[in-house]
Amino acid sequence: MAAAAAAAVTLGVFGTSFAFADETERGERDFASMTDGTDQLGRILEEGEIKIAMEGTWEPWTYHDEEDALVGYDVEVGQAIADALGVKADFIEGKWDGLFAGLDAGRYDMVINGVDVTEERSEKYDFSDPYVYIHTAIIVADDNDSIKSFEDLKGVSTANTISSYYAILAEEYGAEVTGVDDLNQTIELLLQGRIEATLNAEVTFSDYMREHPDAKIKIAALSDDANHVAIPFVKGEDSASLREAVNQILADMKESGELAELSEKYFGTDMTQGE
Repeated sequence: MAAAAAAAVTLGVFGTSFAFADETERGERDFASMTDGTDQLGRILEEGEIKIAMEGTWEPWTYHDEEDALVGYDVEVGQAIADALGVKADFIEGKWDGLFAGLDAGRYDMVINGVDVTEERSEKYDFSDPYVYIHTAIIVADDNDSIKSFEDLKGVSTANTISSYYAILAEEYGAEVTGVDDLNQTIELLLQGRIEATLNAEVTFSDYMREHPDAKIKIAALSDDANHVAIPFVKGEDSASLREAVNQILADMKESGELAELSEKYFGTDMTQGE
């Protein structure tokens, strides 16, 4: 799929853009019948391209492999959506905050980057149906025995991408959050003792430990409830048919088992079946 596809790469103002060269035929569903041609879905079908924003630095969601190809769970989900619509996927990488700024400005059609559905985000964006369910982990150094619950985060120094779900959650529990660019920088600060903890997806921790089995870090606590991961769209009628089409595609991927296979491939377990 996405990892194997040939990509045309251009460097733009908002990041590196990957326009996959192979265009597939539209699947069994007639998505053109869902639009009058003037809304967002209609424009995408007319232009033959869908612009998908992601970070490209968050393994296993969106990252670069040893050959510097853009790969990951969300890359393959995005490519599958484009394939089903019968259009090219234009993957545009950028910083976390810039992803939503670009979505707001109409530079991107959607953001696929492990986005948690929150009450605050739902007020501003319309979301697809969830396609991943994850638990939040408090990650600390191996020798840290003082943090055992989310309530213990009060007054604790942490690090996360500013405005991310995990940074906001840490602040809600009273942590003092330092802004960082990516997970590797966060773990480096943790190992150096410059922060006491960080919050992230449990599966992201597991993936990091597979790549760095000797890392002196551990999970101190897990959230009781699973977070819902979904795809945000600009709120309003213009994106309604696109969101409906994406929901149909995700449902088809769940029913066929394709979504579960991708989850097993990148996360080592099926995280697509809800709580």
